[in-house]
Amino acid sequence: MNENREKNENHDNITMIIGDPKRAVRKLAYPMIIAMFLTMSYNLADGIWVAGLGTDSLAALGFATSLFMIVVGLGTGLGAGANSLIARYIGANEKKKADNSAIHSILLTVIISVILMIVLVFFLKDLLLIMGAGTSIDLALEYGYVVFIGLFVFLFSNVGASVLRAEGDVNRSMYAMAITAVLNIILDPIFIYTLNMGMTGAAWATILSALISCIVIAYWLFIEKKTYLSFDKKDFNYSNKIMKDLLNVGLPASAETLIMSILSIVLNLILVIVSGNYGVAVFSAGWRVLLMVLVPQLGLGTAVLTVMGANYGAKKYDKMNVAFNYSIKLGLIISIIISVITFTFADQIALIFVYNDISGELRSGIVNFLRIMSIYFITIPFGVMSTFSFQGLGKGPSSLLIILLRSFIFISIFSYIFAIVLNMGILGVWWGLNVGGVIGVIIGYSWVKLHLNTYIKLYK
Repeated sequence: MNENREKNENHDNITMIIGDPKRAVRKLAYPMIIAMFLTMSYNLADGIWVAGLGTDSLAALGFATSLFMIVVGLGTGLGAGANSLIARYIGANEKKKADNSAIHSILLTVIISVILMIVLVFFLKDLLLIMGAGTSIDLALEYGYVVFIGLFVFLFSNVGASVLRAEGDVNRSMYAMAITAVLNIILDPIFIYTLNMGMTGAAWATILSALISCIVIAYWLFIEKKTYLSFDKKDFNYSNKIMKDLLNVGLPASAETLIMSILSIVLNLILVIVSGNYGVAVFSAGWRVLLMVLVPQLGLGTAVLTVMGANYGAKKYDKMNVAFNYSIKLGLIISIIISVITFTFADQIALIFVYNDISGELRSGIVNFLRIMSIYFITIPFGVMSTFSFQGLGKGPSSLLIILLRSFIFISIFSYIFAIVLNMGILGVWWGLNVGGVIGVIIGYSWVKLHLNTYIKLYK
């Protein structure tokens, strides 16, 4: 009886992702928004609790986080590749290939985790010095060594959750992400202050909370076996084509986060020049708030990726356009509300990072960052939906190019011009983020609309 119920639930999930695109976007997005909100909350919690250790500690966290985001981005990228490919096979009603793709994604995760761990741990100090860590290098190393030794748990958690989302099982994906977030928020103050472990404590709180989530996902996929996708040995048949298809989306999607991390490094270097550790600390705090603002957009984007992939596989091209337009409308409503709230209550938001005398000097800087960036918040849904749409269609290089233009080229160039050439200092960096980001978003959105309209005309 239970087995039949599980099969019916799995069938309903598959029917949902290739059914009404508006309903599918809503049903997939809302649990993801909740899960991502909690995930970003623990990232914010790290910043809040570490801020109590002083400006140098918060700056150190900013430097280490730039590298850590590369790891998280790699897991997100591999997950996007798995999500896209599996959803396309499910939409095309090719379950065996979907099963095989899921197993390939896990295998790829293990291989990449081992390689990346060795490289990052061995070169961590050199990388942090290149990034300009300077006087905060020792604190950044305390955090970095612990986190990067255990990076497998972050990659596997991301990919495992993406596999669940690909078959429409967004609730369990949400539960796994929520476990990590809640545990980290609870463990952070205990490890940092109660156990007096400082930066090392923040790192251990992050690792242990992600490990629990990793164990839960592994149980669902490999032991309980109540998913639509199967992970039995008989379902695995190594395929160069599947690996290529996974990497075709996974690597560009990973590179997108790498580009964002490089952008963070570039901005940190500019900030060191114009304002020293103060600017890096302000950016580290403000960036965490920006990540929170991204949460609903990323939730919608993840939903769009799955819906796009499934309908592309099912050759229902009109539904792809409906999903894209609908997600942007929802995202725009949310972003306008958030922008107004952020601008109005910037001073109150800044208080979460300046709750003692040590971090009090950061308050005005964080307020300026938030108010200037609230302009850019409104345009975020256009950029996010464009990137995820290309990923869902299996066109990873196109999504990568959008990010490359927006983040690495336009934002970097304008931030340098405003901050250094025009001598606007730290405010110039924030305005560079705004101007460069808006230009990149306009280009990305226009490209996706052109692409989707062409698809519809060719295949009508």
